[in-house]
Parts: sequence; C-alpha cells; structure tokens
Amino acid sequence: MTTPSHGVPTLKSPTRRGLMATAVAAVLTPTLVRAAEPVVTIALRFDLTRAGTVFEGWGTALAWFANVTGGWPDADRERLADLLYGPNGLGWTIARYNIGGGDRPDAKPYLRPGAAVPGFWRQPDGAAGVDWWTPDDPAMWDWSADASQRWWLDAIKTRVRAPVLEAFSNSPPWFMTVSGKVSGAEKGTDDNLRPGQEALFAAYLARVVDELQRRHGVAFRTLSPVNEPNTDYWHAANTQEGAHWSPRRQGEMILATQAALKARGLATVVSAPDETNSHLFLADWAAYPREARAAIGQLNVHSYGTVNQTGVRDAARAAGIRLWMSENDNPLDKDPEDFEGMASPLAFAEHVVLDLKRLEPAAWVFWQAVENLSARDGSKGSNWGLIKADYSRPPEGPHTIHVTRRYWVMAQFSRFIRPGYRLVPIDDLDTVGALSPDGKTLALVHVNGGLSPRRLAPPAGWSGQMIVTDAQHRAEPIAGFVVPPRAVATLILKRRSE
Repeated sequence: MTTPSHGVPTLKSPTRRGLMATAVAAVLTPTLVRAAEPVVTIALRFDLTRAGTVFEGWGTALAWFANVTGGWPDADRERLADLLYGPNGLGWTIARYNIGGGDRPDAKPYLRPGAAVPGFWRQPDGAAGVDWWTPDDPAMWDWSADASQRWWLDAIKTRVRAPVLEAFSNSPPWFMTVSGKVSGAEKGTDDNLRPGQEALFAAYLARVVDELQRRHGVAFRTLSPVNEPNTDYWHAANTQEGAHWSPRRQGEMILATQAALKARGLATVVSAPDETNSHLFLADWAAYPREARAAIGQLNVHSYGTVNQTGVRDAARAAGIRLWMSENDNPLDKDPEDFEGMASPLAFAEHVVLDLKRLEPAAWVFWQAVENLSARDGSKGSNWGLIKADYSRPPEGPHTIHVTRRYWVMAQFSRFIRPGYRLVPIDDLDTVGALSPDGKTLALVHVNGGLSPRRLAPPAGWSGQMIVTDAQHRAEPIAGFVVPPRAVATLILKRRSE
C-alpha cells in the first residue's frame, strides 16, 4: 500500500485504477458460476438521497492489552502498533484509554492478566482508612504510573495525524468503593461507589485527563465515567475492574464529571452510558433527569446484545447527540481457538454489518485488539481478539504474535470505510456501504456466510475491484466479482468513463 498525505491507506496501482467515481443506485446480481452451483440473486438498492451518518472511524479500547504489550521490547510493540494503527495495517484512528481505578497496594493479586491497570493516586506512608486522599495535594499523585498504556498513546500519536481519543473508567479507586475492591461490590446489583464520593471521583478522572493531555500532547475529546453500569456483572469476586451504577447514581456521576471538566477548563465532554446493550441503554436513558441528559456530549452503547438497536439510534437522533458503538468483540460461541478458521470471523463480520445498519453509529470500536492465548491445559479456548499473544511471557520476551483471520476481516471494513465517509442505506442484510466525502467512492462490504459462491455483478457502466478474506485470502484482490463461499468481500466501484 501507499500512504497519501492524510494517512489513509490506499492500494497501489493498478488497484487504484479500480477505485470509484460518483455513486448511484446499483443492483448486484449473483449468477451461475458453474453448472453445479445454485443461482442466487441479490438486489442491492442504495438510497443516496438520504444523508447518512458521517462515520468517524474504527479503533479499540487499550485496556487490557496495552497494559501488557506496552512494556514489551520495541520491535514487538512497534509491530503491534503498526498492525493496528499503521497505514499498512488496519488504519485505525480511534483509541479508548482506560483510567485505572487501582487496587490497594497490599491486595493479593486477583485480577486477570492485564486487567490490573494502575491508578494515578499515591497513598502516603502511614495513611490509613479510606479518607486520606485529597486531589489538591501533589503528593497524592503518581504520574509515573501506567507507563505501558501511556506508551500506546505516544505510538498512536506518531501514526495517526489527528487521533480521536476517549478516556473511560471501569471502577473508582479502591478507597472510594464500598467493598474496598475495584472488581465491584459484594453483590453485583449494589452500587460500589461510596455515597457522596461523586465529586471526588470526578476530580480524579478530570485531573488524569488534564495531565495526560499535557504530558503526551494529545487531546481527549470525551470522558466516560461509568462502564456497563446497570448490570450484575461487577462483583467483588470478579477478575477485572468494574462497578455497578443505578441509573440515579449514573446521573449524579455524569453531572459531577461535567462539573469537574469545566472546573479545569477542559474542552473534553462527557460520554455515557457505555451500557452493555441497547435494551439497558434505553432503560438508563429513560431514567436520567433532564440535567443529566443535557450534560452528555456523546452517547455510547456496546453491542453485546442486539435487541432495540434502532431504539438507541432514534434516541440519539431525537436528542441530537453523536452515537458511538463503543465496545464489542463477538466470536462465535464455543468456537475453539483457531487462528485461521473462518467461523468466528464470519460471525464477527455479520455483527459489524448489522451494527452499522441498525445503530448507524459514528464510530465502531473493538474491545481488545490483542488477546491472551486461551487454549491452555486442554481447554479449547475461544476466539476473542484480532491478534493473539501469550500474556504469561516475561516482558522481555520472546513474543510470538498470531495475526488471525478475524484481523483480516476487520481490514475488509476499516481499510475501505474511512473517516468522513457517509453510511449508505442498502436493501440487503448481508451488505453495508459507505460513500466518500466527495461522492466519488463507494465501498461495499458483503458477507457470504453460505456454502455457494455469489457473483456480484455491477450494473452496466460500472467497474471496480473486489477484495476478499476467506480461508485462502487475507484481504487480497481477486479477479472478477464472484465471492467465494464462507468469505467477506469489499467492492470498490466507480463509473466507467464514457
């Protein structure tokens, strides 16, 4: 690939000659490929008269993999950063930085590998109890903390001209919690922030945002103070940071965070509620008072459930607030760990297509781009993540980096649906499309999860190129428009010159 001045990956010639001009309604008609193959007809109708959502890009949360890989040797961590944010990699432009709560210094380790994200507070010698921390005392802060995740901020900054950054929190620091643990309250349905601690916790988050911006020369556009709040996931026996928040406490925390950001003179705005699915998002949103709704500058939803997604889309439109799909990873359930298998990649691709079609979000953000190897001690493991590595290896290595087929399926989307493109309504469940800002480029991503090839035939007067990931190809151009079985294809179309 080559890299134009704005950092967006493009294909080398002659591939570039296959990119497109003004997009219009098209019909793609798979036809018979061989006598033994069935005839399948798919009509894709584009509505280019309706202004679709302007898409801001793709990215990942940095916790927990950044907490592990940011301390690796330069050759390994630079390779990972290139794979995700480099112009010859996925070309991502978004990152979510996890502000760790941080467990008590004398706590016996209980969090899963990578999940013990350090907090930026410092407990003075002799301090006891839970009410010793004051944000205005410089001795209470440790700005050397979380060096591994902060390395990723610098790595992204060097690869992306104007990265879109969000800070988010999974849990308050241990001394602000009811249980004394950052994994949650004793019961997963109990709030874990101590009553009356909203302003103190908000001051902690806002100060961290302020300091990281100054020290690393970056800008956090949004700050999300709660994560998957109205669930029963987060309890003291859990192995990752998390906290339950009732809708009432969410509203109080949103207002406290807005006040803390304004007190520091920051342009960063509040994002919320980062709920685990659309159904719970709507329950939270319905319970917020008017003041809390007005304090939100970006609506975040995860897509671990797909019920009521168009309801979230409509809530965001009615409120006039930008909507992100801010977290998902969707491997096929019970699919054993397999770097080259296509079952989980196809499930993932279908999920992305439907998220884009139903939520119509301004961004789609992966959970953990780099995951720990999971097939251990006779277990079959799972296919979370796009890249796999062994978290148990010492930081100095050696480290083996496994780039999976899910990575290449992600490339089918992120290399071609670029920031600034507009999502285009398409009358086909297996296809999502986006139009370039100048209206000259139309990228279509099609998922063929079936066993028969599908011929995608552009209408007369159109030409282009098809990029495919399947068991034999890794985001590679192939001749013609026949999508192999069990494959993901991206079509790049242009009108042929008269």
